[in-house]
Amino acid sequence: MGLLEIGGLLLFLMLLMLSGGVWIAMTLAIVGWVGQAFFTNTLPGKNLFSSFWETSASWELAALPMFIWMGEILYRTKLSEQMFDGLSPWLSKVPGRLMHTTILGCGIFGSVSGSSAATCATIAKVALPELEKRGYDRNIALGSLAAAGGLGILIPPSITMVVYAVAADASVIRLFLAGFLPGFLLMGLFSGYIIWWSLRNPDKVPPAEAPTTFLEKMRRSGSLIPCSLLIVFIVWVLVAGIATATECAAYGVLGSLAIAAAGRSLTWENFWQGLVGATRVSCMIMFILAGAAFLTKTMAFTGIPRELAEFVHSMNLSPFGLIGVLVVVYLILGTALDGISMIVLTSAVVLPMIQKAGFDLVWFGIFIIMLVEIAEITPPVGFNLFVLQNMTGIDSNRIARVTLPFFACMIVGIGLITVFPSIVTIVPDMLMGVAK
Repeated sequence: MGLLEIGGLLLFLMLLMLSGGVWIAMTLAIVGWVGQAFFTNTLPGKNLFSSFWETSASWELAALPMFIWMGEILYRTKLSEQMFDGLSPWLSKVPGRLMHTTILGCGIFGSVSGSSAATCATIAKVALPELEKRGYDRNIALGSLAAAGGLGILIPPSITMVVYAVAADASVIRLFLAGFLPGFLLMGLFSGYIIWWSLRNPDKVPPAEAPTTFLEKMRRSGSLIPCSLLIVFIVWVLVAGIATATECAAYGVLGSLAIAAAGRSLTWENFWQGLVGATRVSCMIMFILAGAAFLTKTMAFTGIPRELAEFVHSMNLSPFGLIGVLVVVYLILGTALDGISMIVLTSAVVLPMIQKAGFDLVWFGIFIIMLVEIAEITPPVGFNLFVLQNMTGIDSNRIARVTLPFFACMIVGIGLITVFPSIVTIVPDMLMGVAK
């Protein structure tokens, strides 16, 4: 049996188990076990335990439960409600109104967390209950959260960028700088779609609030100050090099607790509920990541990603033809692999092809990270889909369907940076000079 046939068989098994209601993490682990037991000469039991340990024993991953706990505190102490009250008068005349807070929140939080799972889970915990309570359409809220959660790996700092920089021997700083404009571009495309949808479906958007004076808007915006200062502080200590992303997460928890205590909305009951909720969500995400890591190891042992990359190499395509085929290949890989694994397993074959075709490696880094973002919302292994499914109880396939318009926005974004590569390169070139 050929490698591509093996990949198709494993994908079918995964879809069958997910449709049968098997836990997501268990499905990933079982498919990985079957792949190693029947199609490789390795010992699946040993690799299973090593994959789970390597995934869980990560200092960078320690930021995940802390950021999720921060979101729980904001949600349970009514700080999130105060934030939405402060924003609502300013967004009352924008089509879609408070729906844009999911995009803005993911963009801001993504610059702090560097993780799509943490960004998606935290903003969902804060925004979803508020939007539903105010009568906003749940499908658009879920779709925007799943897609915008991926901004956590595009807007620096990003672990995925660091992994690519090492694999491509590229400048990490140039990659970080190159991620800003594409990140803002995607935020604009997502918000643009929400505006268009709101104009087409005015009956699904709550009526605008009564007009308020400028002084009234400023007064209500006072509730934004504590949380805004917290976000500014977290970003500042990160950018200034005072703290790592993991330490920033701890600062975020301490800051949110202090703000809640100062506002007299923190009680022992909601403190404990927030801690338990954060533990549950964090364990769920880490279990999924561990199962995916084991499946990724299976894919590496079978050699399927390398086989795909070598197949593309054998086609001798034109530069833009190569980019078009790579989009398809990475979309296929995204159905079964996490982003970092997609980069690591294909870089040895793909990067020489990219250099030979004359593409800038920094540009290609942002290109591939945007494809990784798409993988986060591509079933059956879309991490953001799994996160939202476990938080809301809604089937991941349904969430994937409502994410399709935002999926299309991402494709448009990839098309724009391909046609206009200066969107990626202009910021690093201006601040660091043109790369030689």
